[in-house]
Amino acid sequence: MQPESAMIFAAGFGTRMGALTKTMPKPLVPVLGKPMIDHALDLLTDAGVQSVFVNTHYFADQLENHLSTYPSVNTIHEEPKVLETGGGLKNALPLIGNKPVFTLNCDALWFGENPATQLARLWVPDEMDGLLLVLKCANTFAYTGQGDFFLTDDGRLQRNGKPAPYVYSGIQIIKTDILKDISKDCFSIKLLWEKMIACDRLYGAVYEGNWVDVGHPAGIEIAEEKAANV
Repeated sequence: MQPESAMIFAAGFGTRMGALTKTMPKPLVPVLGKPMIDHALDLLTDAGVQSVFVNTHYFADQLENHLSTYPSVNTIHEEPKVLETGGGLKNALPLIGNKPVFTLNCDALWFGENPATQLARLWVPDEMDGLLLVLKCANTFAYTGQGDFFLTDDGRLQRNGKPAPYVYSGIQIIKTDILKDISKDCFSIKLLWEKMIACDRLYGAVYEGNWVDVGHPAGIEIAEEKAANV
């Protein structure tokens, strides 16, 4: 069954944006004429997600005011410090509950199938604890990393060093019950991935469209160029 809820990670400082985030949080930086977080919300709405949770910290008042116009969105203010992705998800569990959930970053733009719809179609909870949408490096734009994962023939993900052939796209479906076994308050979602990999329960789905990293100014320019030529 498709998850009914999603969490958007939006508490970070957006340092890659440089001057663009001196006076606003990264999720409100405009891309193709609207704040980048609105693109993420549109994807989730189109995929039938009923409840969205957004963590806030940096310029939290601006982001919370913007999101107050969305009746399906709940904000969770992290203070006095940012809890990172894993800690942010753990902190939200009293509101989200213990069912599987979408999580996503909002600093990406997609050209192709709705990524949330693709994940929902391929999600098999009896076999998977997590399903990450990944891309071949050739299908990414404005990405400057060295990849994140290797993919086995049966669709499981492994982390065997870098360079790696597949890039994590920033969206996944993940079970949250493992979080109760982590005593830390501040930690990366990668800690959950390592636990799932150890049990052969972390899977990857390959996105065949294109993906642009719009978390930095050059990425925004590339996304706008691609959109103009679609």
